[in-house]
Amino acid sequence: MEKKDVPHRGKGGRPAKNDTASNCIMVRFSNEEYAHFLTLFEQSGIAAKAVFIKARVFDDTFRVVKTDRGTLEYVAKLTQFHAQFRAVGVNYNQVVKELHTHFSEKKALALLYKLEKITGELAAIGKEIIALSEDFNKRW
Repeated sequence: MEKKDVPHRGKGGRPAKNDTASNCIMVRFSNEEYAHFLTLFEQSGIAAKAVFIKARVFDDTFRVVKTDRGTLEYVAKLTQFHAQFRAVGVNYNQVVKELHTHFSEKKALALLYKLEKITGELAAIGKEIIALSEDFNKRW
């Protein structure tokens, strides 16, 4: 029997690389050295230890990104405060509208005077927050 003419198929899989990295070097660290290595590795932000080691051996530059927990908390609180500040502004408009609708002119003016005092305190707190944020921005 003769074999049928079957089309030739490739091996499959991904194509082979032109320059394979087949040479391997092993390094052993003491416990202190390994702890220092891990600290540097984590600060680098690189995903793989091998890539980090290659970068150090061949003097490639890489950036170190440090996150400050205090800074993150400050920004989160400031964002939260901004949302509350906007909510106060919306409520302020609604209160003024309702005062004019349900109270006499004299009573509404008396209540608006009290609201104006409290608004002045809120504005002073807002200025204080802006000053703190500018100071924070200068430091960091």
